[in-house]
Parts: sequence; C-alpha cells; structure tokens
Amino acid sequence: MSVIALLSVAPVQEGSMSEEVAKAVDALDAYDVSYETNPMGTVIEADAVSELFDAVEAAHTAVSGDRVSTVLKIDDKRTIDQSAAEKVESVEEHLGRPASGT
Repeated sequence: MSVIALLSVAPVQEGSMSEEVAKAVDALDAYDVSYETNPMGTVIEADAVSELFDAVEAAHTAVSGDRVSTVLKIDDKRTIDQSAAEKVESVEEHLGRPASGT
C-alpha cells in the first residue's frame, strides 16, 4: 500500500469522546484499508487516494453531534510502495533502538 494517512475524527463536546471515536473507527471496516488507532488518531493505509477518501468520509459521517472536527494528513508516495510499519522501521534503524520510550 502506498497511501498512508493520519486521521482524527471527534465531536466537539465536553467530556469523553471515546464512544463517538469508536464509531468512526468502526466505519473503516467497510473499506479496503488497513488501520491502527493510537491515542492521537488513526493511521490508515490504502492502495489509492480515492479508497482513502471514501473511508475518511464514512468515518466522519459516523460521528454524531452538532459539530464534528476531522483532521487528515496524507502521505502519498508515488514512486515506491512503503507501509507505515516500514516507515517506522526506517526511523528505528537510524535510532538503533525501538522508536518508543517509557
């Protein structure tokens, strides 16, 4: 997969947003993308930008509320096929250790 994105979808509301965020993440299952959720968003991998946009639209519309905030950052590598995991591995090679701390 060559398109990698960081997606954050959340209702603008007081209190916990986790129930609504879960709806956005769940909506991704209907699309041909892979994803991994972390505390700040969800990293999505797709073969094409069009596949990514369809999944993002579904995640955005799955969230209820009077106001929904969606942030999308796209890395569209057009000359090589590189996964999100491979990008992390490359950083770890330069670090000489895992790219995480305690």
